[in-house]
Formats: sequence, C-alpha cells, structure tokens
Amino acid sequence: MRTETTNISNSEKLGLVSNLSTMLAAGIPILETVDSLLEDSKGNQKKVLETLREDLMQGKHVYASFARFPLVFDKVTVNLIKASEEAGKLDTSLKDLRDNIKREMEFMDKIKSALIYPILIMIVFAAVFLMILVVVIPKISTVFSRLKVDLPLPTKVLIFTSNILLTYTLPVIVGTIVVFALIVLLYKRQKRAFLHLTFSLPLISQLVKEIDLTRFSRSLYLLLSSGVTINNALELAQEVVLKKEVAKAIAHSREGILAGKKLSEGFKDSKKVIPGIMIKIIEAGEKTGTLDKSMQDVSEFLDYQVSGTLKTLTAVLEPVMLVIVGGLVGAMMLAIIAPIYSMIGQVGTR
Repeated sequence: MRTETTNISNSEKLGLVSNLSTMLAAGIPILETVDSLLEDSKGNQKKVLETLREDLMQGKHVYASFARFPLVFDKVTVNLIKASEEAGKLDTSLKDLRDNIKREMEFMDKIKSALIYPILIMIVFAAVFLMILVVVIPKISTVFSRLKVDLPLPTKVLIFTSNILLTYTLPVIVGTIVVFALIVLLYKRQKRAFLHLTFSLPLISQLVKEIDLTRFSRSLYLLLSSGVTINNALELAQEVVLKKEVAKAIAHSREGILAGKKLSEGFKDSKKVIPGIMIKIIEAGEKTGTLDKSMQDVSEFLDYQVSGTLKTLTAVLEPVMLVIVGGLVGAMMLAIIAPIYSMIGQVGTR
C-alpha cells in the first residue's frame, strides 16, 4: 500500500473526524458524507478526503484509506477504525476518537503553556545580550582603548565577541544557521539518545512518565472499547510512550498476558514505574469485566496528575529562570561597569 507524506493540523483532524462522526450517526451513507465534506474542504484535508473517496469507490475500507496517511492517523487510530468497521460501529468509534483528539489537544496545550514562560525569558535574554554586544560594547570599548585602561577578562571577552559579531556579521549569521541545521540533523538521526538525555533530567523525568502513562491508558481504553484484543491493544498502545522503562513495563505485562496472567499482575512487577493506584483501578476493572472503562478512569486521573506536575514545574522554573537570567545580565553589566569604576578610582587618586 502506497503511503502519503501529507499532514494536517490537529484542529483540521478534529474537524474531519467530528464531521464524519456526526453525519454517520445521523444515518448518512459514508460515500455521501465524504462527498458533502469535500464541498467545503481545502488544502491537505481535501487531499485526504479525495483519497478516502477514491478508496471507497474501489470497495476498500476506511481504515485502509487512513493507513495511507501515517502522519495524520497513527497505528492506534487505524486499528481502532478497523475494529469498529468489522464490528459495524464506525460512528461510535469515530465519536470516541473525536473526544480523544479533543482531550489530546487540551493535554498538549497544557504542556505548551508550561513551556511558554521559560522560552519567552530566554528569547528576551538573547535579545538583551545581542543589543549589549551590538550597541553598548562598541561605544564602551572605544573609550577604553583611548584611555588605555587595563581591562578584566570578562570585559575583554565581551569586547572580543562584539568585534567578531560586527566585523564578520555575515559569516556569523551563516555559521549560526549551519550550526542550527546540524543540530536539527543530529536530533533527527539521534532522536532517541537526545530524548533519553532530556527525559533523565529532574522533574522532567517524572512529568514525561506521567504523560506516557496518560497517553497509554487513553489509547488502551479506545482500543479495548472498540473490540481490539488485549494483546494487540497493548502492542499498539506501547508505541505511544517515550520512556524506555514505561515501554518495558508494558512489554512485560503483555508477555504475562500471553502466559495467561492478568494485566494488573504484570504491572505489579513494575511498581517503580506503574503507580499503585493505577494497578488497583485496573485490578477492579478486571474483576468486574470493565477493563476498558477502568483505563478511561486511569487516563482521567493521570491527566489531573500531569496538570499538578506541570503547575509545580512551572512554579519552580519561573524563579530559577529569573535568577539565572538576572545573574547573567548582572554579570555582563558588571563587566562593563567595573573598568569604569576603576578609571574613576584612578582619577580620584590623582
């Protein structure tokens, strides 16, 4: 099957799935639904719908068409649609998928909003640092060179950096772009190593683990509620996690299920990774035969926990960032002011 590199935004994906769900639930045939949506669609969304229409005309299933767009629909979504089509409840699964996309968007918005402050602070610091190098340092260095003042090392470093920046502006810009491009290339090739290093940082490690468990439990709920077997559901849901230890815990539980054990029993062997309350909720779901609903409860609980961790992380980051940036700006200003005070002191002694 030929795959496409086409991608659409989360909001477009939400609109597409929501419209399909609403119209199918109203009893409108799938082909007529796609034709109706094509009238107002544009861009990549239109391309997805056109491909879907062509495949439906050839007698193919919706999941087969969705599988051609891996950047839009991941394996969890494709298998969810496949199971729902086989069970004859595509409209219900699309509604669940719509709700899941909404929650995922809200989830990611929380994470993005927590990152805005430190990124904004770093941008402001970079702008201030650049302004000092381009505007302030050249004027100060001219005065120092005329008076032949003996400068401290930090001041010499600032003047040297300023001269390089002003004398070789174009090479510096080109060099910065090349370095940035190399970093991006290195990240793409060594993404796992980079992510592993980032995820091992204090606070971030706990946050990423909670995010992994939230997305895993939500994906598992969707797959189980659509009729996917527990073994296949675990295999697919495992792909949404980022941390190795979480993936290993899921893989270990899957091996236990293949050996005839329960999911909760497998998770009990990974108590350092899987929270106790999550195991208890799963255990209760297994006893009552409502494991899918239990996974939904777990995802909602962990979502709340992630919100709390994000608030804590943001509360810690704000003063730390202010202290770091304030210290760096203060050190730069001290490197400029110290020689001036030295000059004034020399004049006073005379």
